[in-house]
This record gives sequence, structure tokens and C-alpha cells, in this order.
Amino acid sequence: MIRDATPADESAFRALWGQYLAFYQVDLAPAVTTATWARLMNPTSPVKARLAEVEGQVQGFAIHLHHPSTWVATEDCYLEDLYVAESARGQGLGRALIDDLISLARAKGWARLYWHTNADNTRARALYDQYVASDGHIRYRLRL
Repeated sequence: MIRDATPADESAFRALWGQYLAFYQVDLAPAVTTATWARLMNPTSPVKARLAEVEGQVQGFAIHLHHPSTWVATEDCYLEDLYVAESARGQGLGRALIDDLISLARAKGWARLYWHTNADNTRARALYDQYVASDGHIRYRLRL
């Protein structure tokens, strides 16, 4: 089942978030995780999380946000973070989370869904390539 995150999901989310950060070898300050969770729970924030639940256990998440675009008349949906617990991989949860976002974006009238991943994330790219070929863009990130 795919559903919105609720306040009751905080501990399950934090556990998965920790696994996600470890996968990407990122060490975030606890305050950043706390701020992220607060954004996810804030009804006025465009940042939201959809959760994949199997037998009552949260096994994955898709954090997304919508925003205006200069390239289309409506909004775009950015899939910022997608993660499925190692123990739950191979069950189609990543695909289910993406399909759910596609349906959500269409229902909201958003024009596009986009995401990025590391070039060497071959397992994720095998899934992503089934949806759309890479458009060749390279990301640049300037820390301020």
C-alpha cells in the first residue's frame, strides 16, 4: 500500500532515512532531519512523503515537491528522495512509489515528474530507464 506519511510514521521514517543516508554515505546533522520531518508534516509545505507499507511496516518512501516552472504553464513534480529498505527490494516497491507519484501528478495537473540519481547507482537506474531515458542533463550544485 502507498500512502501519505503521518505523524505516527516518524520513527519508521527516521529509521529508513538513516539507511538512505548511509547508502549515499551522507552524515546530516540531526537538526536537518528534524527540519525535514517538520516540512513533511507541515500542511502548507510543498515537500511531502509517500510511504510504501507492506504488512503494516513502512518499507520505503518517495519524498517529492511540486513547484512552478518556466518551461510549462502548470507545475512540475520533483522526486527528491526515493528509498526502499534493503530487505524489501525486489518486491516492486520502488516502481509502486514512482507509479503512485505519476498518478498523483496527473491528478493534480502537474506537467512533469523528474528526478536524478548518481551515475553509478545501477540498480536504481535499471528501474528508472524503464520509464524514460536520461535526458543528458548534468547536475551542478553550489553550496552556499
